[in-house]
Amino acid sequence: MYKIRIEESFDSAHFLAGYDGKCSNLHGHRWRIVMEAKADKLHEEGQLRGMVTDFGDIRRDLKELADFYDHALIYESGTLKSLTIQALKDEQFRLIEVPFRPTAENFAKFFYEKMTLKGYAVQEIAVYETPNNCAVYQM
Repeated sequence: MYKIRIEESFDSAHFLAGYDGKCSNLHGHRWRIVMEAKADKLHEEGQLRGMVTDFGDIRRDLKELADFYDHALIYESGTLKSLTIQALKDEQFRLIEVPFRPTAENFAKFFYEKMTLKGYAVQEIAVYETPNNCAVYQM
């Protein structure tokens, strides 16, 4: 099997509602996404001959995904009061609501599914919250 690895990153803030610890407070991360795509054999003809896929295409799509979350406050649906959300919007803060607790584990699965929908044969996706801590999702 052949595998290629692509990395992108973004900076954002989040918090874990209902968590008993310091991550219940608003804080930020440099999130790093490491994606592995796979192929049993390389393309045999055309522009992609000798490749799993085009690095440029996969990098563009992963970067587009990462860039969407860059420099935003990511929060789980139902975890902020509507007055808080409105006050943050009034201050021009960029907010992104997600339907899951914004953990590295949930983001790994989420990014896996997004990149699979774009047509890539994803082997796994690792999401790093810190340089030393990551969560991996693979099927």
